[in-house]
Amino acid sequence: CLLCALWHVSLSDLFQLDYCCSPRSLKSVENRTNYIFIRGDVCNPRLLNHIFSSKNIDVIFHLAAKTHVEASFESPSTFQQVNIEGTRVLLGAAHQARHQPQRFIYISTDEVYGASLHEVFDESSPVRPSNPYAATKAAAEYLVRSYWDQYKFPIIITRSNNIYGPRQYTEKVIPRFLTLLQMDKKCTIQGTLPKSRHFLFVSDAINAFLLLLEKGIVGEIYNVGTSCEIPIMQLARELVRMVKKVPESEVNDWLEFVPDRPRVDLRYPIKCEKLQQLGWRAEVSWTEGIRQTVKWYRDNPDFWSDISEDQPPIRREFENAATTVVPISSES
Repeated sequence: CLLCALWHVSLSDLFQLDYCCSPRSLKSVENRTNYIFIRGDVCNPRLLNHIFSSKNIDVIFHLAAKTHVEASFESPSTFQQVNIEGTRVLLGAAHQARHQPQRFIYISTDEVYGASLHEVFDESSPVRPSNPYAATKAAAEYLVRSYWDQYKFPIIITRSNNIYGPRQYTEKVIPRFLTLLQMDKKCTIQGTLPKSRHFLFVSDAINAFLLLLEKGIVGEIYNVGTSCEIPIMQLARELVRMVKKVPESEVNDWLEFVPDRPRVDLRYPIKCEKLQQLGWRAEVSWTEGIRQTVKWYRDNPDFWSDISEDQPPIRREFENAATTVVPISSES
């Protein structure tokens, strides 16, 4: 789970370092003088209150979440705890801070709209989540919105397509296919329904978030999307050709169909004219983005093999707050 907090010119990451996180992803910034890494849990009010009382935090990017849809069917209570309760705790700590943040940007998902075969969703479309993960993100959105409605706390909500790129954990579809192929295993495709997803390269998503920090209107919701819609079957076949370099006649030999999850959404189409009016456009083409992604996983085959040895210690100044368990009480 990741929470980015900005104070003046400093940048801080709060990581719980769950199974899908690796501090290796932070090596490019870990030695910067304006960067601080804090190991902790977004559900820990003692830690968050201490951070907000000891630092003058101007901006929060709230990305902390459990996001794997299939796992949300197996353990919905865990998703409720992190995605909903964690958001409530963070909102409470930020709102009560002596130095009031200028922006609280909550990163949500296109899945809150539910699926659609023909309708393209804009920010005014009704929210109809169809899986436990999406339901927790929608519930967290309502919490975030309530702080704007009640306190005029300066929130912005984003709803993004599937983000992909280097360093993504291997449970997501693109790195999962790549990892299987690198292990000489078949791409496992869930079910036979014609599923497709819109894929947005990570740098384009980051540019959108930064633009919204600069130009976004508080209290508003912004879709962050792309016209690049790829059928999952086409994705698997493309990755087989790129990784295994086999003739077309052998591509299907690297595909295997497995049982689908309980509920399947075929596609999540969204429109993002509202964001584009601020000057944003997706700049990385699918061809270039998937090329960079395949190359990175080819060059870093062991990145996710064992992250347990890379767990950094808790910063001393936050150690007591991060490791002490305290009751969570509602904000008065």
